[in-house]
Amino acid sequence: MILTDTHSHLYDEAFDDDREEALARAAAEGVGQLLLPAIDSESHERLFGLCRSHPQRCIPMMGLHPTSVNDNPRWQEELALAERYLQTPPEGIEGFCAIGEIGLDLYWSRDFRDDQAEAFRRQIDLSLQYGLPIAVHTRDAWPETAAIMREYRGQGVRGVFHAFSDGIGTYRKLKEYGDFAFGIGGVVTFKKSKLAEVVREMELRDIVLETDCPYLTPAPHRGERNESAYVRYVCEKVAELKGLTPAEVAEATTANAKRIFKGI
Repeated sequence: MILTDTHSHLYDEAFDDDREEALARAAAEGVGQLLLPAIDSESHERLFGLCRSHPQRCIPMMGLHPTSVNDNPRWQEELALAERYLQTPPEGIEGFCAIGEIGLDLYWSRDFRDDQAEAFRRQIDLSLQYGLPIAVHTRDAWPETAAIMREYRGQGVRGVFHAFSDGIGTYRKLKEYGDFAFGIGGVVTFKKSKLAEVVREMELRDIVLETDCPYLTPAPHRGERNESAYVRYVCEKVAELKGLTPAEVAEATTANAKRIFKGI
């Protein structure tokens, strides 16, 4: 059984004491590849370092996270840096599997929504320019995200809506706007999660698995630090909801990841 964690922050400081051990635990659970989204320049070297040391397993994305736009007078420079890396990857990095994570996050403040939307659109444009998918972060902004995606309908945008958490109506609407998959993570395992019923109705072809580690830890480890090995719990829950075996879900979702992301 080969799993793909399509959204892992294994380069985060939370793993400084046991990063290699966490990678080994992921391998023991069948996780073949970890796709690593960028945040901003403060963590680029950590991201690149991990990908250089494990080039076949840890695959980088490049982009500017929406919360890194908030109250940041240098966000345009940050975005320009991301674009330079897309044009010429740093030494030891062969390329990027996606532009991400990008999007809208209005949870902390709505004061920067115009800047976030500008950064989001500019990075969608970059995805079309470079032929890359997008990995979209959305928090408290699903209507606004859908409105922007509607603008790109028919232009060939593809990608993943990371940590999908909205209803079946939003899922169906977003599918109309491009070739999209939906990242399902630990939230689907929570006892009172409404996402479980949404996943039950989603097409398996539209699902990829993720952890977003060290965040959003699935049951039975909720409350602890998340790690990529725990993607198996997400796989098992999706299998239960779909009436399939975990091996069938692993095979399908890994195939979906290979279809969406570049070069994995």
